[in-house]
Amino acid sequence: MNVLNLYAGIGGNRKLWNDVEVTAIEMNPKIAAIYQDFFPKDKVVVGDAHQYLLEHFEEFDFIWSSPPCPSHSAFRKTFSCNAGAKPLYPDMKLYEEILLLKHYFKGKWVVENVESYYKPLIKPSEIQRHYFWHNFHISIRKFKSDTILLTGGKLKNDDVDDKTQIKRMEKLHGFYVDKYDLTTLQKRTVLRNCVSPALSLHILNESKRDIQGDLFR
Repeated sequence: MNVLNLYAGIGGNRKLWNDVEVTAIEMNPKIAAIYQDFFPKDKVVVGDAHQYLLEHFEEFDFIWSSPPCPSHSAFRKTFSCNAGAKPLYPDMKLYEEILLLKHYFKGKWVVENVESYYKPLIKPSEIQRHYFWHNFHISIRKFKSDTILLTGGKLKNDDVDDKTQIKRMEKLHGFYVDKYDLTTLQKRTVLRNCVSPALSLHILNESKRDIQGDLFR
């Protein structure tokens, strides 16, 4: 199976995939280098995932896209209101990609994003803290929660600082980033951006099943 992994980050969704040929697209060269270190057999392209999708989508059997989420997230809106930050236009590349894949791509695809502060313009499936848009059936299963509270939050009555979050997320996802030249904030961010490897494997396996029909017709 020839897979396109867009906005790949360090490869949280990729971790447990087997018997696939993966092309990963990541804009940040430093993050792309970490992905390549974790997955040396994958083809890694440093570039604009949104543009790459438009130019290359026909070359793949399965496409996973996780466009940037901050402008859509419920947390960001709450934080903006509480902190006095200026509002942002939602980045509509998310829906551009859903519509492109829905109407032009002949393979299996999934687009992932966080729960939004608004009612989604196209109805997704909801699993864990994620929205998923897709053109194949995904059976709902329970997976170990990947929710990690932000600094200053409470977890088991303990303050959760950045380093504690990082250690918990490393253990949860099986990615250890101490050796890489990243700031503490960058480490926390790339780990928080990981989709649960077990959930991602389940989704890939579901895409391989012989189930017909587009859920969003």
